[in-house]
Amino acid sequence: MAKVISFVNNPYQENTYILYDETGECVIIDPGMYTAPEQNTVVSFIKNNNLKPVMLLNTHCHIDHVLGNKFVFDQYGLKPRFHIGESEVLAAVVAYAPSMGFRYDVSPMPDEFLPETGTIHFGNTTLHLIFAPGHSPAHLCFYDKEAKILIGGDVLFRNSIGRTDLPGGNFTQLIDNIETKLFTLPDDVTVYPGHGPETTIGYEKQNNPFLT
Repeated sequence: MAKVISFVNNPYQENTYILYDETGECVIIDPGMYTAPEQNTVVSFIKNNNLKPVMLLNTHCHIDHVLGNKFVFDQYGLKPRFHIGESEVLAAVVAYAPSMGFRYDVSPMPDEFLPETGTIHFGNTTLHLIFAPGHSPAHLCFYDKEAKILIGGDVLFRNSIGRTDLPGGNFTQLIDNIETKLFTLPDDVTVYPGHGPETTIGYEKQNNPFLT
């Protein structure tokens, strides 16, 4: 059964996730590591738990979720995988990072992109792809049905939703995707968002002010 651990990284307080199971294989999702201590914390966890990173995934490609892509590539030889619709979002980071005061080590591009639906596998774990744009143009969530874990990126937060005022954002689309694709998951699925504490599908159905 897969387990998840989160690391809070960079000035945006972004959640970087490592998902791993009993085989020792793991995936790194949305690496936001920016400083050397942040990088070291992630590397140490992987090393101390004898994990083998086999995949680098991005839910979407805003700066706070890709700051560590190049570091993960240098460290483990993994190129990111995300939906092709996020390519321009990633390319834009190079231009706007300096104006925001960020040093940005340019992320490699994927060897293969992820589809809108389907599954990806590592160890004994299957992740289902859920296509949920609205915060960004081609945002994906990763759902482990067996462990009841949803790595949700910036779609659904505890008592909130992803912002929709950035390029490619669409409020109506985001709400529709949450209601038709996430709220159809079981109530006891734990949602691990891109920022802030985890929540559950059931809790958000009852309490999220954007969706009640």
